[in-house]
Amino acid sequence: MSLSTVSSTVGVLELPRSRLSPISTTQNHFLTLLPKRQPLRRRHDLSFTPFPTLIHSNHVFSNPKSIFHRPHCVGEGTHSDTTEQTSVTSVDDNQEEAKRSESYVALFVRMLGLDNDPLDREQAVEALWKYSLGGKKCVDAIMQFHGCLNLVVSLLKSESSSTCEAAAGLLRSIASVNLYREFVAESGALEEITALLSRPSLATVVKEQSICALWNLTVDEGIREKVADFDILKLLISFLEDDDVNVKEAAGGVLANLALSSSNHKIMVEVGVIPKLAKLLKGDNKGSKVIRKEARNVLLELAKDEYYRILVIEEGVVPIPIIGADAYKSFRPDLYSWPSLPDGIKVEQTAKAPSRFGASELLLGLNVDENVDEVDEAKMKAIVGRNNQQFLARIGAIEFEKEIKSEGPEKSSQQQQQQLTLLPCVDGVARLVLILGLADEVAVSRAAESVADACINEEMRVSFMEAGAVKPLIQLLANNNKEAVKIPVIRALKNLSLSRTVCKRIEAEGAVPFFINLLKQPEISPSITEQILDVLAHMLDPSKEMESKFYEGPVNGSKADSRKEALDATVISRLVQIAKTASPNLLRKAISVIEFGTVIDPTMDTIISEDITTVLDVALRQNVLDEPENEDEELEKHLLELEEAGLTISAASRLLTKLLDSDSFRQTVDLTLFTELLRKILRSNLPLHYKDWVASCLVKLTSLSSPSPSLNNPINVEVTLYKTIPSLVEQMSFASSPEAKEAAVLELNKIVSEGVPESTQALASHGGIEPLVKLLEERNERCVEASLSVLYNLSMDSENHTAIIRAGAVPVLRRIVMSQRPQWKKALRLLRDLPV
Repeated sequence: MSLSTVSSTVGVLELPRSRLSPISTTQNHFLTLLPKRQPLRRRHDLSFTPFPTLIHSNHVFSNPKSIFHRPHCVGEGTHSDTTEQTSVTSVDDNQEEAKRSESYVALFVRMLGLDNDPLDREQAVEALWKYSLGGKKCVDAIMQFHGCLNLVVSLLKSESSSTCEAAAGLLRSIASVNLYREFVAESGALEEITALLSRPSLATVVKEQSICALWNLTVDEGIREKVADFDILKLLISFLEDDDVNVKEAAGGVLANLALSSSNHKIMVEVGVIPKLAKLLKGDNKGSKVIRKEARNVLLELAKDEYYRILVIEEGVVPIPIIGADAYKSFRPDLYSWPSLPDGIKVEQTAKAPSRFGASELLLGLNVDENVDEVDEAKMKAIVGRNNQQFLARIGAIEFEKEIKSEGPEKSSQQQQQQLTLLPCVDGVARLVLILGLADEVAVSRAAESVADACINEEMRVSFMEAGAVKPLIQLLANNNKEAVKIPVIRALKNLSLSRTVCKRIEAEGAVPFFINLLKQPEISPSITEQILDVLAHMLDPSKEMESKFYEGPVNGSKADSRKEALDATVISRLVQIAKTASPNLLRKAISVIEFGTVIDPTMDTIISEDITTVLDVALRQNVLDEPENEDEELEKHLLELEEAGLTISAASRLLTKLLDSDSFRQTVDLTLFTELLRKILRSNLPLHYKDWVASCLVKLTSLSSPSPSLNNPINVEVTLYKTIPSLVEQMSFASSPEAKEAAVLELNKIVSEGVPESTQALASHGGIEPLVKLLEERNERCVEASLSVLYNLSMDSENHTAIIRAGAVPVLRRIVMSQRPQWKKALRLLRDLPV
């Protein structure tokens, strides 16, 4: 059907424009459907009536009710007499009008046919697009024609931008109706939209309509899985940087819908959506509020997963609980007589004369000019964040009440507990610290949980310390007896204490006595006990030099409490009791805290007086040291258990080594029993780095039983075979410095030369041949000579010949001989022993 035929049959189609008043019978600005070939003008912000306005037989039809069939009125005097007739006529008009509109829709659908002229199809899809904007009834009228969707989708392949825009816009309108989303997806629209968006140069209006169509489609959960394709996600992420704000908002809306399905989270994270959205969320306030909202929604959905939450926080945004505006009414800002940093440290008052208007006592910056280097970046961010959040709290704009619609108060409370928002790191850290000082216990517990979740690295822990989070947390630990508050507070302090710097601050604020008092209470739950032991193990870890003695000087202006007074007999007894009945995890932590008592002489007798040997016996008897099954799942589980057992055994061996310094302990303990236990552990498949203290303890036991230890002592031999030689092979293979490799091979040469039984077999079984051959290529003559000596001893056993040749020793040895290096005679002798 040609356009001339349409023109003669239908007349002129008037396309309504945006924000225009209804067209009267005197208006004559019309768009005539004539067979012209120039492209139509682009239309922005279109506002449409439910039906296309048509001009037929020189009459203008702009209002369907009043113009298509105008009620016939004889005169004013007869108006009241024709009321009933007018009402009946109006109903008939509506029905006839609907029939006419359906006939026009059918006409334009026919014009979409593949056999029609491309410009006819373009005009038809534009008319249908405008008609569809009238609402669901208009979309229903279009969708009653089978095959219409396929024709519209085929127009997405057009080279005309206006055609693609209209086709995508029509699909967008159809997808806005719940009933038709699945039909749109099954028509191949997703594939065609993806291909359309992949074009290198695409008009902005086409992008907007296409992405908005995806936005409507992804409301359906079943379609989200089809849209969550790697290629589509890459395109959407690229559109987040588009110059047009509407395209950005549409792309953000699609991502927000996709994030509602947890099955899409993995591919979204893999494609790199978190850094892009975090950057948009942290952007200035001049950006689009819609895109920031959509970015926040996506990141909040991803942050529900513990691992993805870490990735979100790493990008500089922190999850913050929404507690309601009423909770902030208890906030009372401190009135400082002299400026102080957010963590409570007072700024040193200078000898300068006070300002005439008192500014020097109010503005912090005027008093730190001499030591400006001491105010590092973390402190500056803390000052800025505190000022921002306290200002918002004082004016009541920090958080507005949001109505939570639910079926009952219980559901409302549950939804409020789960509500979160995201803030940039500077403001987020300050907001959490501010909430910790409020009177609302629920808000405080949620803030403490957020602090614990946000402490993912050293930078975040230091940021919380500088912002002043340590002091309110310890005050809550001391003054609040509710378990719902104590558990998140202790967890927050535990995660903060992973930083050595913050750990010092926690102890300087006097946290140890509060933890000890809680530990003494037998009725506390195992979860709280484990958290407390975590913190105490960090603060009282004797394996760190700074934690093995008292602080001699002030720490951040406060004197640390004496650990000697904290670890009294009651605490040691409680720790021993916990260790006897606790899980392996608690057992290791309890041993670590008890071990600290060994560095305090008066506490040593207290530890020995308790049944500490039973604790050591339990810790050293690990069933997991047996050989695992060959199944993959069992092997993976076994390796994890082996790591946990290694930590416990290492802690117990370290404690036993220190207890052996006491004469009273040696007189009361069965040294033979512990020797056999440690020898079994040393011969096991425990990871090598966990055998350090096991070997040290065995060596000490040997020295106690034999004043003149011999290298051929069975215990010393086992230490050499199962600890020393594997460690030297590891050092020789992976050490970064040539000096370390040289020291390792020299030590190996000494062990092998002294004739330690089975030393060569142990060296070969632990993979020492290949690194020895590599060392032959070093320029260090001592290293080469020692390697040749060890390899010659290994060649005495014919079973090692294949391994030496496979490692590439033959060509290296020949080069040494041919170049007449100082070691050429030893190299020649080794070559003669090899079967080459």
